[in-house]
Amino acid sequence: MGLGVLEDRVMEHVPGTTRYFDDPERPQFSSDGVEGLKCDTSGPMPIILVPQPSDDPNDPLNWPLWKRDLITFVLSVTAIFATCLGPILAANTLTLTEDFSVKFAKVAELTGWYLFGVGIAAFFFVPSGRLWGKRHLFVGGTIMLVITSAWGGASRHNYASMAASRVFQGVATAPFESLVNVAVGDLYCVHQRGIRMAFTNLAVFGGAFFTPILVGKITHELGWQWTFYFVAIFCGLCLPAVYFFCPETAYRRDQALNTDMLSSDSPGTQQFFANTLNAPEEPEKTTKRDAPSTPDTLVGEDANQAQVGLSDVPISSAPAASAAPATLSTAAPASTARAPVTPPSKATFKESLALFNGRKADENFFKLMLRPIVLFFHPAFFWACLIQGLMIGWTVFIGVILAQFFIGPPLWWGEVETGYAYTAAFVGAIVGFLIAGLLSDWSARLMTKWNKGIYEPEFRLLLIIPMMIFGCIGLYGWGPTADDLLWDIPPAIPLMFFGFQVAGMVIGAVASSLYIVDAYRDLAIEGFTIMIVFKNLLSFGLTLKAFQWLVLNQTKATPLFNIIGSVQLVVCLSSIPLYVYGKRMRSFYHRHDWLAFCKVR
Repeated sequence: MGLGVLEDRVMEHVPGTTRYFDDPERPQFSSDGVEGLKCDTSGPMPIILVPQPSDDPNDPLNWPLWKRDLITFVLSVTAIFATCLGPILAANTLTLTEDFSVKFAKVAELTGWYLFGVGIAAFFFVPSGRLWGKRHLFVGGTIMLVITSAWGGASRHNYASMAASRVFQGVATAPFESLVNVAVGDLYCVHQRGIRMAFTNLAVFGGAFFTPILVGKITHELGWQWTFYFVAIFCGLCLPAVYFFCPETAYRRDQALNTDMLSSDSPGTQQFFANTLNAPEEPEKTTKRDAPSTPDTLVGEDANQAQVGLSDVPISSAPAASAAPATLSTAAPASTARAPVTPPSKATFKESLALFNGRKADENFFKLMLRPIVLFFHPAFFWACLIQGLMIGWTVFIGVILAQFFIGPPLWWGEVETGYAYTAAFVGAIVGFLIAGLLSDWSARLMTKWNKGIYEPEFRLLLIIPMMIFGCIGLYGWGPTADDLLWDIPPAIPLMFFGFQVAGMVIGAVASSLYIVDAYRDLAIEGFTIMIVFKNLLSFGLTLKAFQWLVLNQTKATPLFNIIGSVQLVVCLSSIPLYVYGKRMRSFYHRHDWLAFCKVR
């Protein structure tokens, strides 16, 4: 029982469990049977790269770190402009009720229709990303953001046109909300993901809270239409960056290199590389381009990656179009002659601009569409949906009813003041980002060291502790302080609790995303899909019911948020059994394929 995580009784090695960080107290390269594995040597102790990069220069794990970080930055910035369309109407509620001659509830539904578009589109875009890569979706989504944002601004006084534009704005946002986090899994090894995943979650979920701060002032000075026009302009500026600097991140890697997803332990790994080492050498001369990696040879173009213990033959990725994925337990016998492996040539810049560069999986599109629904009934993914989806839903809920308390009596705020009210939420998002970014990888390293060099994905669940503290403080505090505005409670007090709730939301989003990527990386795309669909459809429903629930409670938020806070507390506490039994659950679902049982694999 490693630090409270129960060991599995059936499998020697459970997928997701890795020798992730080196323990200084025991040699890792020889006694642990990991000869030949590539390592990150940038720190004082070598860190085994999980998954293992191939020798293909087109493998994203072999790209320079600056290039991968540039791709992450460009996608994150574009995601900020995409997701800002969600709360773009938050500060304009009163203005839009007058322009469209509708009630508050109808203006709230415009946000709901946007969320509906995101949720439905994810069902189609994610299978497409799984089969043909993500680049065409990112480029197409950016183009669609420009068009639909301009459409929203041009709607003027036509409510039906605005509602339709909101649906398609949601469709355009879907690739960024559903696939940016998955791209992080494509671009980085396990030990590099934490801070980057926190950054992308800040962009996708937290950056949107800065939008109302600007929107109120823009609406007051230029009119609400310009809030959409500015989004169209900035997305137009992002389009060249996405097209020229964001090549395809999906890569069809030999399964033997996905060391975190294999079910055989280190002896199998050792056997695989031993077979490679003992293969007969070819008499041909080896050019510098084809020279195999050695302990002194850099992996790809990143000087921080080195291959340890392998002196004469490279680890090669099987050709995607012709070779079946290899497994460590079925490597060819050492005596079998091996054909010479010709390393693939590096793609030119012009070739990297292609929207499609080959099929990434041999799967059925319609089965892939159904997988997220099936995964919803998998305990780990159901937990992730609740952890991430509920907190985001409560955030949307507060944003919808905020107009009731601040735009109406006793404050009678205008769009500028209402926009500035979101400063607390934005600060909360930044705080959540900092906490998640600082704790995610640091806590994983510490727990791995305490666990004698063995990393368990369940170590990521420690982030639920600060999420529960911040989130529940925010939810329990918002209701009574919002109700007491009539009794001269300063408006900053409920807004402060709103900031606490948003900080908890960001931390929870990072925790659930990291756990799914590390524990079920082969299902991460479908996992993120159902998480996004769940949270968007839940938020859509909350926008339709928010004002009705307030009316049923005689416009009192306290009893409503006492219930909401208690529900969130129970959901956070459900992480305890997942932490304890998570490894056994990973083993069970690896041995009993849930997708195959439901006929979608």
